[in-house]
Amino acid sequence: MGKRLTWFILLGLILGGLIGWQLNVRFEDGGGAGTKQLADIAYYLDIPTQMFLHLIKMIIAPLVVSTLVVGIAHMGGGGAIGRVGFKAFFWFVCASLISLSLGLVLVNALHPGMGLNLPLPEAGKTAGIEPFDAAKFFIHLVPTSAIDAMATNDIIQLVVFSLFFGTGLAAVGEKGRPLVRGLESLVSVMLTVTGYVMLFAPIAVFCAVARTLATKGVSVVGDLAFFMGSFYLGLFILWAVLLGACFLFVGPRTGTLLRYLRDPILLGFSTASSEAAYPRTLDALDRFGVPPKIASFVLPLGYSFNLDGSMMYMTFASIFIAQAYGIHLDWSTMIQMLLILMITSKGIAGVPRASLVVITGTLGHFNIPEAGILLILAVDHFLDMGRTATNVIGNAVAATVVARWEGQLDAPQEAEPAVAGIKPPVTPEVDSFGDMPAG
Repeated sequence: MGKRLTWFILLGLILGGLIGWQLNVRFEDGGGAGTKQLADIAYYLDIPTQMFLHLIKMIIAPLVVSTLVVGIAHMGGGGAIGRVGFKAFFWFVCASLISLSLGLVLVNALHPGMGLNLPLPEAGKTAGIEPFDAAKFFIHLVPTSAIDAMATNDIIQLVVFSLFFGTGLAAVGEKGRPLVRGLESLVSVMLTVTGYVMLFAPIAVFCAVARTLATKGVSVVGDLAFFMGSFYLGLFILWAVLLGACFLFVGPRTGTLLRYLRDPILLGFSTASSEAAYPRTLDALDRFGVPPKIASFVLPLGYSFNLDGSMMYMTFASIFIAQAYGIHLDWSTMIQMLLILMITSKGIAGVPRASLVVITGTLGHFNIPEAGILLILAVDHFLDMGRTATNVIGNAVAATVVARWEGQLDAPQEAEPAVAGIKPPVTPEVDSFGDMPAG
């Protein structure tokens, strides 16, 4: 079923694009009445997409909390947690610097903003996006209520709560075993539910792509085609760098990993939603041989601190806007921009249009008109599709490399589960961190 689901999603992507384009051609030129009809069609096309995304959000909180808490509990003492966490963050920092630097180099080599010669906006005109606030960011890291964090699907707050809860569960030892077993059962249930939810993915993808092209048309893509093409070229280079780094650690199995990730990559690309890709990525890593205790620990952290595609976009888009306004930035200024983005891009998972929020704050710091964001808003959805797919690869590679560093990368299971998104039963084994059965 897994392979057929991939083809159905791809079919939905293609058909959605064709029908959306035809809807735009037919109704956009019809004047006021045609525009009204197009808006009505787009409204109804958005319903299946939003229903699917709501289904995904419905399972994210219990899945993240259960997998992360169980993973930490199986690690045992704080030393193991600290060791894995240090390795993960070391990889995140290196990957972030590479992503940001690659975007900086490419945008200066290709100059996608040159020649636009946009007039500087009126004083005080902004894009209407609230800039980054460091104080609010750090306060927001700590949840006031675990229930509220689950209700709002705040990934970073769920990670913080799970770290404390999982460490406490490991510390109480025997008394916590019934709760660990209960959470292991919850993981199995949620993965099964994920399989059911994924059956609706092709319909959601079809409607999402059809709505986007119906309302925006292909002309908006043509206006910024060179900018979009340059950015996607950068993404392909970043893919090569990430997979090349993975090859250094896991060797020829890198190709197998990419094959296992085809579903979450395609799903993330077509929906432009990291949340939609998360359950399938977790399942793919498990079948590839990354132990659940490592995957369930590194992956949520990665979605908060290691969004490689989004980080490359931040430097690329920031300097593109400066080029569009004819503002020259020397290399020392651009390096300062890179370092600021390096810090402010961490922990932004779950923030609406997170990349645009960070870019807006950075533009203001360097006296670049914030209204320049309006230039790329029209095509941001198409760019977000590539960013999301790249984030999936970056976080999967991070979890795989950390598992290799820990010497716990197991042999892969079958490439396709029996039912889409549902893991085959695994016989419990003795955990290397203790005598609890691995989840």
